[in-house]
Amino acid sequence: MEFFEFLNQAVTPYHTVEFLKKTLSVEGITLMERGGALIAVRKPKKACAQSRFRIALAHTDFPALKIVPNPDKGCAGVKTLHSEIYGSPLFTSWLDRDLGYAGLLAFEKDGKVATKLVRGSKLFRIPQLAIHLNRGVNQDGLKVNPQTDLDALWAGSGFSKKFVETLQAELGDDERLLDFDVQLFDAQAANVGGMNDEWIYSGRLDNLSSCHAIAEAMLSAEALENDFVVAAFFNNEEVGSNTREGAAGNFLESTLEVLWNEAKIEAPFSQALAESLALSIDMAHAEHPNFPQKHEANHAPILGGGVVLKTNSQKRYASDVMSSAQFKLLCEKAGVKSQTFITRNDMPCGSTVGPTISANLGIPTVDIGEPMLSMHSIREMIAVDDHKDMIQLVSTFYK
Repeated sequence: MEFFEFLNQAVTPYHTVEFLKKTLSVEGITLMERGGALIAVRKPKKACAQSRFRIALAHTDFPALKIVPNPDKGCAGVKTLHSEIYGSPLFTSWLDRDLGYAGLLAFEKDGKVATKLVRGSKLFRIPQLAIHLNRGVNQDGLKVNPQTDLDALWAGSGFSKKFVETLQAELGDDERLLDFDVQLFDAQAANVGGMNDEWIYSGRLDNLSSCHAIAEAMLSAEALENDFVVAAFFNNEEVGSNTREGAAGNFLESTLEVLWNEAKIEAPFSQALAESLALSIDMAHAEHPNFPQKHEANHAPILGGGVVLKTNSQKRYASDVMSSAQFKLLCEKAGVKSQTFITRNDMPCGSTVGPTISANLGIPTVDIGEPMLSMHSIREMIAVDDHKDMIQLVSTFYK
């Protein structure tokens, strides 16, 4: 599965799932889809009372600007689109960028509701105010009001259509648009950087990098003797996971329980979960060379330093002493480097799907990730070697 092609095509959670579905639609893998979420499973050769689950988790969504239901505005001879903030994007990074638009259309045809993926061919932009009109910006810093400062310029005032009409044009004559979930995205292609091509620059690395590593490992895996090999890709992590497509929903638990019951295993499902292991894979904060004071000195991951173990005493991460120990042993078996992250005591800690899945399913879980810079910027940065290490780690876990 070509990484850059994935990064360039997976511009919304729906496009992410569509790409993953096509890639993982191979013999031996069972797929279950729920909107912007997907679960892939390799069943064991012989399910039995000793069968367990090897689960890798990631999320398909990323911070974005979502176009509102009635987005059309206009001023100064320009038509603009109003957006609603999704997740916690770094606002300033969205300025002066070439922006595409894509998402899911829901339409009526023959009295029934159907859906279609859409990706527009035109580019939009949110231009920054010139320094001549904001003289103190370099001294005072740029402050962005998300309500008033992030409307995207999409057409001159002479263009007569509303944005919804351009979406309707993506449908057939007998198809009537009912609703849409469309967002703006960074239209610049992924690329390598650094003097030795040691880094990757792209939008959506958080968390498409993890999705790609898991998918690559799933493709190279084979059916195990007793254990179920599972990949779970959830939507809505960036807004708390409390949706039917998110990690707090029942998608994973119900899927695993169906698999367990179909195999007619005469052992408690809850016991199997308690004795399984989940790798919750999301991105980690690499130490920024211009801001080393932002990290806890002895737990500051670096780009190229290996897979990051994320721990937190307030349990914002699911890692505990036993799951962390299993992770370290797995790194030794895989032959990959590892490093450990904790946040400073005077800074709040983020979270991911790990604690939700661990609490809901009662499954031991370890939170890990690739170190990155510019997290939640429209364009982020990782190290090539760290991504290779993550693929190797998950591949070893699945084998």
